[in-house]
Amino acid sequence: MGRNTALPAGFERFRVTDSTRPDDTGCHVLHVDMDAFFAAVELRTRPELADQPVVVAGSGPRAVVLSANYPARRFGISSAMPVAAARKLCPHAVYLPPSRGLYSEVSRSVMALFREITPLVEPLSLDEAFLDVGGALRRLGATATEIGARLRARVEAEHGVTCSVGVAGMKFVAKLASGMAKPDGMVVVPVEETVSFLHPLPVSALWGVGPKTAEVLRGHGLHTIADIAATPPDRLRRWVGVATAEQLHALAHGRDERRVVPETEEKSLGAERTFDTDLSDREAQRRQLLDLSEKVASTLRHRGLRGRTVSIKVRFSDFRTVTRARTLPSATDVAREIHSTAVALLEEMGTTAPVRLLGVRVEGLSGATDAEQLTLDDVRPTSRWRDAEVAVDSARSKFGAAAVRPASLLARNAD
Repeated sequence: MGRNTALPAGFERFRVTDSTRPDDTGCHVLHVDMDAFFAAVELRTRPELADQPVVVAGSGPRAVVLSANYPARRFGISSAMPVAAARKLCPHAVYLPPSRGLYSEVSRSVMALFREITPLVEPLSLDEAFLDVGGALRRLGATATEIGARLRARVEAEHGVTCSVGVAGMKFVAKLASGMAKPDGMVVVPVEETVSFLHPLPVSALWGVGPKTAEVLRGHGLHTIADIAATPPDRLRRWVGVATAEQLHALAHGRDERRVVPETEEKSLGAERTFDTDLSDREAQRRQLLDLSEKVASTLRHRGLRGRTVSIKVRFSDFRTVTRARTLPSATDVAREIHSTAVALLEEMGTTAPVRLLGVRVEGLSGATDAEQLTLDDVRPTSRWRDAEVAVDSARSKFGAAAVRPASLLARNAD
């Protein structure tokens, strides 16, 4: 989801209304961000709740808010907030469990709608995407603002949810604009006003500036984007490093050369789990890695993919998060191979600290039928394991996910 930033005072001239149409000459980038997406999808079948605070969240003691509608947000509830904290802020809100799979289904349909307008669609998540409509302007006989208006109308009419749109000449500004347009609005930043739009904003509005970087910048007296633009690059380099300084200096002067790049292939697949109680027992951690490895491998096989790099993510009880990765001799979709690599990576961390979250991810994906040069090791204990896992896939598709499970996972649901 994009940053939700209220439209600053004096910026109303950028908002599209019945009486205001900012000049969009040269604007070709749209950032479309669904409004409170998960909650909005749930409310399609619960319209009687539309004016009440509604929160979509899991039910475990460590569950977090996945989405909150705007009445709930007025109480201070936001995504990723612990549910316990949300209930303190708004105990009378309606708390709904997530509908797994439904959000992806609606997202795919919305993204397909975008691709009817332009093939240059770059999804950032289930609920937001960049579109480059430069090639569609003449074909459709419409301006970028008109295309944004059509998209908003179609998304609501065809899918029952609303979205906010930012229109600009570059990605960074379009994303800022969509955040300011929320909810259910559109903000257009004329190309010639890009710098005047940016400069009054706080440094935290810049892409790549998190809380720590913002604190460093403010510590040197830089509070607005205009302050950064006026700072000599060599000073910025000393304060935030070369790469960050160059990025911030360019953005502060209204330069963002990133193109809208369509996602044509999945780059990685993973699964992770947050535990109700921290896991201190190493054997329990290994079992969880096995369960996660099985989920990832099954998804890879289902999608006809293999990957060469296995990574794990470990979040400890103090919220410190560590990732480790290893590249295999050849691509795999075998849970046993993924699991053994994940366990080795965990052991290499050399710590027995309690674990709050574990994740397994496979990266460097390619089609399972792509030709590979086999190593001697590839001929082939893993092929027998793969055959067994494919048989398990078949059994689970007929009889359910719990039909066949490794013995080490049976009766271990408390882990």
